[in-house]
Amino acid sequence: MEDIFSTINNILVAIDDFMWGPPLMVLILFGGILLTLRLRGLQFTKLPRALRYMLKNEKDGTGEVTSFGALCTALSATIGTGNIVGVATAIVAGGPGAMFWMWLAALFGMATKYAEGLLAVKYRSVDVKTGHALGGPFYYIERGMGQRLPKISWRWLAKIFAFFGMCVGLFGIGTFTQVNSISGAITGFFDPNKSATVSILGMDYSIATVIGSLLLAFVVGLVVIGGLKRIAKVSERIVPIMVVIYVAFSLVLIVFNIDKLPGAFVTIVQSAFGLQAAAGGMMGAIIIAMQKGIARGIFSNEAGLGSAPIAAAAAQTKEPVRQGLVSMTGTFLDTIIVCSMTGLALVMTGAYQIPGLEGAGVTTAAFQTGLPFIPTEVVSFILMLCIALFGFTTILGWDYYGERCLEYFSNGSMKAVTVYRWLYIAAVFIGPYMTVAAVWTIADIFNACMAIPNMIALVVLSGVVMRETRSYFARLEAANGDEEAMEERPSNEEDWKVPSIDSLGEPETVPVQ
Repeated sequence: MEDIFSTINNILVAIDDFMWGPPLMVLILFGGILLTLRLRGLQFTKLPRALRYMLKNEKDGTGEVTSFGALCTALSATIGTGNIVGVATAIVAGGPGAMFWMWLAALFGMATKYAEGLLAVKYRSVDVKTGHALGGPFYYIERGMGQRLPKISWRWLAKIFAFFGMCVGLFGIGTFTQVNSISGAITGFFDPNKSATVSILGMDYSIATVIGSLLLAFVVGLVVIGGLKRIAKVSERIVPIMVVIYVAFSLVLIVFNIDKLPGAFVTIVQSAFGLQAAAGGMMGAIIIAMQKGIARGIFSNEAGLGSAPIAAAAAQTKEPVRQGLVSMTGTFLDTIIVCSMTGLALVMTGAYQIPGLEGAGVTTAAFQTGLPFIPTEVVSFILMLCIALFGFTTILGWDYYGERCLEYFSNGSMKAVTVYRWLYIAAVFIGPYMTVAAVWTIADIFNACMAIPNMIALVVLSGVVMRETRSYFARLEAANGDEEAMEERPSNEEDWKVPSIDSLGEPETVPVQ
């Protein structure tokens, strides 16, 4: 049995290395750099405004949930175990330099996430009867690219994105990785020695793992069956609390070990450029650090992946640019703030060098080493709580993403969506019984399959993003910064009209909301 698992894992690793080779990394970085240049560094110059918009919902907007609710839904999916466990796996595999490439990818990724949120609202469909909104990369691929390159139907590319979006939710970020990390943390706290086990399919698992998976699947089922509004309501309450708890806990470690902070930054930069590698291994060290850092960074903040715009499309807004600004704060909070806390903790304490540890165990060791005045049981409990909350909200967010992808892929079949929900709950239940290495490798492969069509669309539509942005800020300037006094978006351009959906039936053309 172990030989079979080993062979499967080797095959998955080979596929992962191919998918996340230089071409895809170049495509993602090129897209982020291109958007940064065309938008004149908007993610830096407009970040204060974006943070204000994040906390202030737009009046009279059309959609299913508030802008803050849409952001929290997106953050619930992005701020997950990738911020705790994913950073650890990246640094263990790629060295401290992986953190540098995560930062770089995030800075450019903020422009990418801005473009995704803008295009999601611009090309979304809104049911005029129920207010149900459906949008995301599948619509801006089909409609946006269809307008830019009208001689070709791009629906096939949109379908590919939707298909892999379902797979990422069902087999990747949404279920296996999150549940596996949650169960690992729960077992590590309640039964670290696995003294109470049961045999399942020839493998021994802790009773804590089994009970935890049952309870988690039950709670997830209660929420996801309620749909987007229940997911958004739960996310709005949990996401801010869990971020504050983890960041505060991390800041205590950093302050207590402040003398090691400068050295940590030096180590990260040196490792990123292979300066710590043995002679002749510099280029290999750089490539590995880039690969693990960028791949895990995208896993964490999802910039370029195309998931967050699915939630952004449901926001109650009439200004695509405004929602784009709100969306890009998600990458800032996720990677620049939360992931940095984990990365610095690992490098400052050297926990990533402890042999035999993987996943949540590495991060737990870092906090136990960096906070010796706090009992190890308390440290383990706090991290277990953070991982459980992070993972739980990510599971909820990705259920919504997967459902919307399936809704598009199946041409609006709600029966298919119902079946998907039950399969999703089942995947949550079996997630703990997957191996850690295989789980994260599968997630990376599906991420790549989503990112490719989305990044192609963002590059093609970068001109649309630039024009929308200039129009918005020109109107804002003409209104002396008064958003409520701004003129409506121009309605004489065909590019600003898209089909609406009437219960996913025959489309009727209405202005974008």
